[in-house]
Amino acid sequence: MVQVTEKRRPISDQLEENKDYLNDRLGIGTGFDIGVHEFFVGRTRLLLYYINGFADSHLVTLIMKDLNDLRERDIQDSLFNYLFYKYIPFYQMEKVGTTDEFMDKLLVGQVGLILDHCDQAIILDAKILPVRSPQEPDTERIVRGAHDGFTEALVLNTVLTRRRLRDERLRFEIMQIGERTKTDVALAYLQDVANHDLVDTLRDRLQNIQIDGIPMAEKTVEEFIIGKTFNPFPLVRYTERPDVAAVHLLEGHVLIYVDTSPSVMITPATYFHHVQHAEEYRQTPVVGAYLRWVRFFGIVASVFILPIWLLLIMNPSMVPEALFFIGIKEKGSVPLLAQFIMAEVGLDLMRMAAIHTPTPLSVAMGLLAAILVGDVAIKVGLFAPEVILYLAVAAIGMFATPSYELSLANRLVRIFLILMVGFFSIPGLMIGFTVVLVGLAATRSLNTPYLWPFIPFNYKAMKDIIVRMAVPKKNNRPSIVRSQNTSRQ
Repeated sequence: MVQVTEKRRPISDQLEENKDYLNDRLGIGTGFDIGVHEFFVGRTRLLLYYINGFADSHLVTLIMKDLNDLRERDIQDSLFNYLFYKYIPFYQMEKVGTTDEFMDKLLVGQVGLILDHCDQAIILDAKILPVRSPQEPDTERIVRGAHDGFTEALVLNTVLTRRRLRDERLRFEIMQIGERTKTDVALAYLQDVANHDLVDTLRDRLQNIQIDGIPMAEKTVEEFIIGKTFNPFPLVRYTERPDVAAVHLLEGHVLIYVDTSPSVMITPATYFHHVQHAEEYRQTPVVGAYLRWVRFFGIVASVFILPIWLLLIMNPSMVPEALFFIGIKEKGSVPLLAQFIMAEVGLDLMRMAAIHTPTPLSVAMGLLAAILVGDVAIKVGLFAPEVILYLAVAAIGMFATPSYELSLANRLVRIFLILMVGFFSIPGLMIGFTVVLVGLAATRSLNTPYLWPFIPFNYKAMKDIIVRMAVPKKNNRPSIVRSQNTSRQ
């Protein structure tokens, strides 16, 4: 005889037994937020379980009113079947047969109904999600176009996606991750477009996640999917814009939605996925290409301008006479390499202070940082004026990077190159650049070359990245996603 574990305990046909078990597991009487209401329909006892603040009180009140008006003589079938199939005026209902399934549904905000002399329960999806409005994300703002963005509610995020992709072949496979948090995670893809091997790989990795909870949502999921790595570069792309998510679904990418997170994970992702922005596609191709080139210049400047300038200052003979003005006039009492490291750390401190400072005080914090760093620090000889100038240029390029994760990775690369130049001069820059390039070329994101289409080189795809081709000319999906249907016509 197979012993039934507590995890798979079936719902008993004895109401009192169910009540004792559920009240003990749910902490009824100890906690205040989970409640149970006992009432009668005819001669049958019922228990209504709910979570305060989660359940739609207006809707539940209407259902309770109807149930209280029900008379024994009106029931033509068993009470359970009569309530489920005919009487309860609600469309989002389902049957459950085990207590663990009942509790799982209850803990996500649904309402549970248990009847005496019945070994099944009724679940009503009458919850209200505590969510904010779908406002435009701060990190992906655009001038023209839609100004809505994902929220922390998974259901609302899927609706925002389906609003733009009204295809019956769009799939959202849902699963729960975390023994305690039971966080809903959805795998999104176009059934006839996405690569089935990639879908199967992601599905298996998600289902094999063994952890008590993922309160940090999508970032924890990413670390389980990608695996252990010390690579600072982002191997998946995040977006909070529904239009960006829809575009990548059409290209054949597979997306991962995590409840409680407004960020959607796009897989697979390359380095060049992180340097594009929605604003480029809201303008004409020529203007979009110009914006992209300016952005590329800012990204390159954020990585190389400081190491190259330090190299030229350390080797004045390499500076052309026409560029002699870029030199330094007063080095100060602190070595240049130490100035750069202190300035980088100070920039990070100011950035973190700006994030953690309440909005009414942020202006005062900015003025304080500008006066101390920009004026007093130079006057006392802590920093050379040129160091602050070129660091500011690098910081602007970093802030112009569309991907926040990529900007942080580029900062680490910049510090690494500065140290290599400071200790080894010209060979240090060459070796450092080679190490970074080889590392990126060897990196793979879900079996996808990270530097594609540069390494391995693909002329057509590279031209589309550099030039920003008009959408009518982009007839095929990117080959890197290995989609089933490569044509977009």
